[in-house]
Amino acid sequence: MNLESLRTSESINEVINLYSNMVYRIALSMLKSKTNVDDIYQDVFYSYFKKRRVFASEEHRKYWIIRTTINTCKKYWQSAWLKKTVPLNDNFIYEKKEENLLKEKINELPYKYKIVIHLFYFEDMSIKEISKSLVLNEGTIRMQLTRGRRILKENLGGDFFD
Repeated sequence: MNLESLRTSESINEVINLYSNMVYRIALSMLKSKTNVDDIYQDVFYSYFKKRRVFASEEHRKYWIIRTTINTCKKYWQSAWLKKTVPLNDNFIYEKKEENLLKEKINELPYKYKIVIHLFYFEDMSIKEISKSLVLNEGTIRMQLTRGRRILKENLGGDFFD
């Protein structure tokens, strides 16, 4: 193994270690199926390493990976393959009943609310970061968060939040 291939393999491992959990969580929140998430995960990192992009900053790389994950999930939802298959029930189960109910209700949200809620609460991204990542105005992100929270509160009922 020469020095260049060693550097490449180290950077591959670094990028995967740094972003793998985030890619997996975003895909899982959008697809709800571990099997499909594994495919998306592979597609995102394959695309990343195949294109060998040069990024202006680490933040730019992160946004590219988030955007690619979201776009790959969207492509999956639009695929002819999905329309001809019957999903198996391989959803992830949390230990607490409340966590399962919350995740189920988040998954029932329209896409535009689900993705901003996931990025804000589960990826700890700021409104500004989400705005850059999704290429939307910060006001739009705030409104989607507000509406998504309102829908969640209605769907979960007031007792859930007590």
